[in-house]
Amino acid sequence: MLQVIDVKKRFGDAEVLKGVSMRVARGEVVAIIGRSGSGKSTLLRCMNHLETIDSGEIRIGGKAMAAAGPDGRAQYLRENELRALCLKMGMVFQDYNLFPHYSVMKNLVMPQRLVLGRSAAEAEKKALDLLAKVGLSDKAHEYPCNLSGGQCQRVAIARALCMDPEILCFDEPTSALDPQLTQEVLTVIRQLAAEKRTMIVVTHEMNFARDVADRVIYMEDGYVVEDGPAMEVLGANRSEAIRAFAGDSSY
Repeated sequence: MLQVIDVKKRFGDAEVLKGVSMRVARGEVVAIIGRSGSGKSTLLRCMNHLETIDSGEIRIGGKAMAAAGPDGRAQYLRENELRALCLKMGMVFQDYNLFPHYSVMKNLVMPQRLVLGRSAAEAEKKALDLLAKVGLSDKAHEYPCNLSGGQCQRVAIARALCMDPEILCFDEPTSALDPQLTQEVLTVIRQLAAEKRTMIVVTHEMNFARDVADRVIYMEDGYVVEDGPAMEVLGANRSEAIRAFAGDSSY
């Protein structure tokens, strides 16, 4: 479904990704964990073409978004092809990224109208169905400033789902939330996982990563250090590297 092959990315003198490779199969939930600065969010942003890679390859559904050009540097698809391929990816950001001057309904409807060309009636029905799915049917006409952080994040999830992505990505979706609101959001993500949606979740929630993800990738200093079944990577027999990161507790 998605392949990342030997991807490198630097910002100025700082090399953030130093040759990262990973795969995500259809219907798989992959959690990416690691300390701040390990490259997790940069990797996710590169997959969504929010950042461009310097070298390596990213393939979505077998088609290369970026691959090595004649000089060894990453070469991207033409703009129209790239745009179509990127629509297969949905992104939920840490800080929601909702339009504050739009109602919840308009936040969900406008991307469908502008990007997918759906009619107003079709886009509104889709939005209402997904607001019901995330438990916010009664908030359709509210504005983000009147919602809790957990509600804003659930709206953001509904907005991403409105675009019918094949792969749904989350960048630390609960890091700005208190424990109660965190559980609201994780409940929705657990429901999506139960539906066998393909998801990549950058998270610091070890319980979620262990219990919901099929696989866990541990990154450190721009490298993938471990990649394996969640219960092996985060289980009782976890490695010394994971113990140093997450400790010995059962979370």
